[in-house]
Parts: sequence; structure tokens; C-alpha cells
Amino acid sequence: MSLIASMRWGMIVVLVCGTLSFAVDKKTDAKSHGNEIDSGSFGVFVKGQRVLTETFSVQQENGVSTVKSRVQDTGNSGSLQTSELQMTGSGELIRYDWNDKNGSLTVLPKNEFLIERITAGSSKPAERPFLMPNTSAILDNNFFVQREVLAWRYLATNCHADAGNLKCQQGPVEFGVLVPQDQTSMRVRMELTGKQKATVHGAERDLLRIDLKGESFAWTLWVDGNDQFKLVRVDIPDDNTEVVRD
Repeated sequence: MSLIASMRWGMIVVLVCGTLSFAVDKKTDAKSHGNEIDSGSFGVFVKGQRVLTETFSVQQENGVSTVKSRVQDTGNSGSLQTSELQMTGSGELIRYDWNDKNGSLTVLPKNEFLIERITAGSSKPAERPFLMPNTSAILDNNFFVQREVLAWRYLATNCHADAGNLKCQQGPVEFGVLVPQDQTSMRVRMELTGKQKATVHGAERDLLRIDLKGESFAWTLWVDGNDQFKLVRVDIPDDNTEVVRD
């Protein structure tokens, strides 16, 4: 796979089929960033009340990209979910693991397709095959950093810099994705609609708006074109939900 050309901003994402690598400007001290691509936390708010916190990191080492996430309920239950996604330099899935107190699951490649292994309590693990290529995206429930990774993939494979502006393929782009917790696959569509103003922590900011849609949902992703295309906010109007980077 050939590398996507740099979009000519200081430090930007250069993704090929889901690869998480960065083009670093010579003026940037690469040692200060090490192998960490992104880290932080998202607050999930329903009708203005914080209900979940997702703490995440995205790292790359020896050609392997690792996306780790921890989702904690901010209510009385204190329930916890964790996930770890590993991909090769060409965007092929190496392994995806998810677990909570009730069970766990693992998604692995098998003969260029995918297989999911589910363990619940003391029961024997069950397996479910998916006739999907091993470059399919993982979009599991409640892990918003995985939406950030998909947005990077979309921008790098369908967009380019033109006179300092970001130009993308006309119309939505489809991706095949797997939702492991639901044991289902689906097609989603992404489309950059341009730079717009959005409110983050009470301040108005100029962000890039990307629409993410499926058969039964419509989300708006807001990424910062001046800060490595990091995901800053997600709007889910049908559920009265907002996700905001802390």
C-alpha cells in the first residue's frame, strides 16, 4: 500500500486502510510525542448529564497500532468495560478484545475473514464467523475512540489538500464494520460536510464536520483540522446524547 500524501499541516494523520501513523514536520520534536498518537478522555452526556467516561490511548510501535479504551459508568453501578484493538501497518486486524464483569469476547482473523469468540460467565466459549475482510473496521458500543480511528481512515483515503483546504470525494463513502458486542456487521457511510462552528465546553470553535450514518442512526463527528484531526465532539441527536473530549 502506498502512503497517503501529507496534507501539509504541522503534524497530521497519514492513514492507509486504517493505519495509524503520523507525518511529523521537521520543526516538531518527535521525541516528545514518542509512539503515542492520541490519548485522553471523552465525557458522554445524556440530556446534559454525564453518564459515562471513556479513557483511551492510541499508540504505534513496530508497525502495530494499538487502541486501548476503558469505559466507566459515572453512576452508582460503577460498571466497567475495557477494549483493546490491534492492527497491522496495512490496516489488517490482528486482534480485538473486549470484557466486562459478565464476560468477554475476542475477534480474530481466520482465512482472511473474521471470527468472534464469546465467553459469558462459566459457559463454554461460542464462536461466530463473519464473512468480512480482515481490514473491516471495529465500531463497538460505547467506544468513541474507534469512531476517531474510522474518521482518520476516511480522511486519509478519500481526501487531499488543495490550496490549503481539505477536499474530499464527493458524496458519502461506505465502510463495512463489525459491532462485536452486538455480534453483528453493518455498512456505514461517512461524508465530510466542511468546516463549521461548534460549541465545545462553552466556547465556539471552527471544526470539521463529518456525518456518520447507518440504516438506523445518524451521528455528527467534529474533528480539529488544526490538531492532528483529533475527535473533539460527537452529536447523537436521536438519543439526546453528546460526547465531548475532556
